[in-house]
Amino acid sequence: MTDLEADLRKVVRGGVAFDVTSRALTTMDASNYRRVPLGVVAPRDADDVAAVLAVCRAHGVPVVARGGGTSIAGQATGTGVVLDFTRHMNRLTALDPGARTAVVQPGLVLDRLQEAAAPHGLRFGPDPSTHSRCTLGGMIGNNSCGSHSVAWGTTADGVRELEVVTARGARLRLGQGWAGAPDGLRALVDGELARLRTGFPELPRRISGYALDALLPENGADVARSFCGSEGTLGVLTEAVVRLVEAPRARVLAVLGYADEGAAAEAAAGLLPFGPLTVEGMAADLVPPGAAAGLPRGGAWLFVETGGGSEGEARARAEDIVRAADVLDARIVRDLAGQRALWRIREDASGTATRMPDGAEAWPGWEDCAVPPARLGAYLRDFRALLTDHGLRGTPYGHFGDGCIHVRIDFDLLTTAGIARFRRFSEELAELVVSHGGSLSGEHGDGQARAELLPRMYGQDMVALFERAKAVWDPDDLLNPGMLVRPAPLDAGLRFAVLPREPVDVAFGYPSDGGDFSAAVRRCVGVAKCRTTAVPGAAPGPGVMCPSFRATGREEHSTRGRARLLHEMLAGELVTDGWRSTEVRDALDLCLSCKGCRSDCPVEVDMATYKAEFLHHHYEGRRRPAAHYSMGRLPVWLRWASRLRAAAALNALASVGPAAAVAKRLGGIAAERDIPRLARRTFSGWWRRRKPVTGPGQGGDLVVLWPDTFTEHLSPSVGRAAVRVLEAAGLRVALPPTLRMRGRPVGDGRSRSAAALLTARRGRVCCGLTYVSTGQLDHARVVLRRTLDLMEPVLETAAPVVVLEPSCAAALRTDLPELLHDDPRAARLAARVLTFAQALERHAPDWTPPRLDRPVVGQTHCHQHAVLGDAAERRLREAAGLTGELSGGCCGLAGNFGFEKGHFEVSAACAREQLLPAVRDAPGEAVVLADGFSCRTQLDQLAGTRGRHLAEVLAERLEDDGRAR
Repeated sequence: MTDLEADLRKVVRGGVAFDVTSRALTTMDASNYRRVPLGVVAPRDADDVAAVLAVCRAHGVPVVARGGGTSIAGQATGTGVVLDFTRHMNRLTALDPGARTAVVQPGLVLDRLQEAAAPHGLRFGPDPSTHSRCTLGGMIGNNSCGSHSVAWGTTADGVRELEVVTARGARLRLGQGWAGAPDGLRALVDGELARLRTGFPELPRRISGYALDALLPENGADVARSFCGSEGTLGVLTEAVVRLVEAPRARVLAVLGYADEGAAAEAAAGLLPFGPLTVEGMAADLVPPGAAAGLPRGGAWLFVETGGGSEGEARARAEDIVRAADVLDARIVRDLAGQRALWRIREDASGTATRMPDGAEAWPGWEDCAVPPARLGAYLRDFRALLTDHGLRGTPYGHFGDGCIHVRIDFDLLTTAGIARFRRFSEELAELVVSHGGSLSGEHGDGQARAELLPRMYGQDMVALFERAKAVWDPDDLLNPGMLVRPAPLDAGLRFAVLPREPVDVAFGYPSDGGDFSAAVRRCVGVAKCRTTAVPGAAPGPGVMCPSFRATGREEHSTRGRARLLHEMLAGELVTDGWRSTEVRDALDLCLSCKGCRSDCPVEVDMATYKAEFLHHHYEGRRRPAAHYSMGRLPVWLRWASRLRAAAALNALASVGPAAAVAKRLGGIAAERDIPRLARRTFSGWWRRRKPVTGPGQGGDLVVLWPDTFTEHLSPSVGRAAVRVLEAAGLRVALPPTLRMRGRPVGDGRSRSAAALLTARRGRVCCGLTYVSTGQLDHARVVLRRTLDLMEPVLETAAPVVVLEPSCAAALRTDLPELLHDDPRAARLAARVLTFAQALERHAPDWTPPRLDRPVVGQTHCHQHAVLGDAAERRLREAAGLTGELSGGCCGLAGNFGFEKGHFEVSAACAREQLLPAVRDAPGEAVVLADGFSCRTQLDQLAGTRGRHLAEVLAERLEDDGRAR
């Protein structure tokens, strides 16, 4: 233990962590930069903060305050001690509806404040797109703004008083009239009044530099306002009194379509006299496939929100704006669900902008320059021309009404020549912004990305004044050095520099990242949507990511945290054991492989695949955990149980306490779990003995029904029900072949030689899911190649492959072609995979399902949500009269995860978030739907409730109707 760590542990009551994992998790924020800290402290209160500052001052170690870690300019990283306020100092201390104020701690997430204020008709004005995970302390440090700044201003406009601790331990309460000003600050300002009155550009989004003009007497000598945007360089915030604004009772969203972003930008300033709540802009490049259906015609759009005391009043204002705007098309959205869906497109732009339309990487650095709104159109034209001159691309979006543009640019930050171009472009863009009377930063702060260029905006004399102000507050340069004043070069310490230059040898193909695992890991840019937590009492959302973080609240259990550890593993500086790293293994251990990040993460990080890749290498040539053998090779054991007709005996043993306990201990299974019962007769066994359905109505399309391991051995009733429904819809059902031919086809390509038939081997198709999820990728390849051999005759037809188990369907859709990327049959099979509802919709479009006219409850399977989509399932439920929405989230069992020893508590916590409350609060006549075996098992074991596959529900109704006739 270092002397610094020991001294901190003596005086800090909160957490002190100098371990590899804690340090690795805070090497980066959402910027291009990386710094390795010495340690991380999670203070419990202001006393802890003061104690940390005293110890670090004595050791000469810098201190960096960190909130949600979503800063885009590098200001939430440091080489000394990082203060993490999200762990303990994250409370809403008081809320006074009468005074319209709230007292908050710096680690409080903005959405938690908004939820507390909403019942009183109040809200905090600023709302960055990261509102679900950004903290009030971070917002104050950056003077954040958000989409509603045209109505309610920046964070500085919402701050009344601040409590801070200075680097030398003074505790100050900052406010107007020089309240809390450190010694020397007033004298500094009084000596520079002329410079302060003339040296700052007038525009709504001037965030760059220190707001020293807030200290002018005509501005109320507001020390708290001046402190906002100082990026943790002047003092450490411990508490804030913030102003709340009255929230409109009703809101309406007008979406205005324009030919291009230039036309939208030109129109934005003209809408401000109508008093809108937002004037946000984005172009078609940032709209995900399928999302444009909700937008009016155009190549770019303005999102203009209006408010009022009633919906009619808000709508009337929106209609006035539409009439005044010169638009190609417009849409007025009144319902909240429709508004949320459209706003989600805009908010996710911070992630989707990190990829160009062709998949090339794009990076921040010049993310949020701002110009006077009336200059925005001209600025954008010049900006586009500058991009072209440098051979760069970027798609602007952002706060058009405030003249603030966000854009990520396809800089090459991996080569010397690319980094040199990054610097030249940055210097020229700074000159361009200044020529339009703008600010280098309009929202995210200067940090390291822009501080070096502040002299171009303010001149050397004003920057020297900034340095003098910093010295008044922090004479030892202890707080976040290298930011704002005396900055590090904008092209130093780039986070990509430590990654390997040659591709890493990996098992998966990573087709979206050019086969490069490093590029896959680079996908995580730190926007931290995975850190969104559940809200008690709030309506459930459709998202899944990231269930383990939502259960534990710990960064290492978030998608971002795991990506950071993989980044450090590839870097080899902090995490030095490579694929053998125990730190990475432990962080991935609680990843449920739910694939939620594949769809919910704006940059489509696929942590389930990364986990499988890591486990493959980590255990290569070594003994694996018992669960990898027991559950990872479940298809083998279940096939043997079937061949030996041992289901009854095994079920009997599993019901005997001591025998079950021994089996669970040997198999690495959680003691809290019951071992699922095996079916006495497999689905395939039932299929072989059934009488084929013939007669009228059976001349429809042929579909091949996939007998996945769970349907085959554990819930064959699902398979039987699916056959009943598919045949009722007029489809012809077949199962995959079980003979694997040796040799090539002959003649017409379908016939086989007699020798081939004689030497054929029996086998069963398998999606390889359990092998992939436990990282047994060599074994998975063998299983999948055998499956492709068996499926060759099917691939020679036009028949779709219907997969009832969502996790198996997702494995065939994604894992199969990515693992066997060298086998063209893999992509062909993946393209054939359909869910039960998709098969009915596409191949029996005229069939009408039986009516049930009952409410439904349950949960959309996480793999269905992330990979397969559930639109067809929704339409099938609606056609059958099954009303209501299924919840989001993850059931928490997730295949082998919830059965593994040590995972039960997290597994149960995931279920308690959305699934169990939804079932508990459902009306008695509700149908509990759960298409996944894991979901049904979790419901049975934690709630004593039987969930059913949609096929079972429909088949039961068909049987009832048949008996009634």
